[in-house]
Amino acid sequence: MDSLEHVAAVARQGRLADNGVVIDVEPERFESMVEAALDAMPEELGPMMRNVAATLQHYPGPPGLLGLYEGVPLTSRSTAYAGVLPDRITIYRQAICAICWNEFEVREQVRRTVIHEIAHHFGIGDDRLQELGW
Repeated sequence: MDSLEHVAAVARQGRLADNGVVIDVEPERFESMVEAALDAMPEELGPMMRNVAATLQHYPGPPGLLGLYEGVPLTSRSTAYAGVLPDRITIYRQAICAICWNEFEVREQVRRTVIHEIAHHFGIGDDRLQELGW
């Protein structure tokens, strides 16, 4: 099992742990990784993503989280859904850097985290994501 598979396995078990060595990815570089992960999403998903904003935070965020989706998933929206602030997907730079050994792992973990949080926007819960290997 390579180190990225290990991180994914630990994450699935809900025990993300700081690896003791924080790789320092500059904020601008990390932002470009998040943008690349968003740009790599299948083109047909773009028009379906409604009223959602992706942000990144440079602090660690809540313990055990690499990213966070806050909002009303598309599957829970009804005709009464109107006049609300955009849903928010937040990616935590320090939390991701703390579990990775190198920039390649950071890039891959950013991609996985972005996909995971977008899945929540589409109404896919953690249990189903775990079944799918995310």
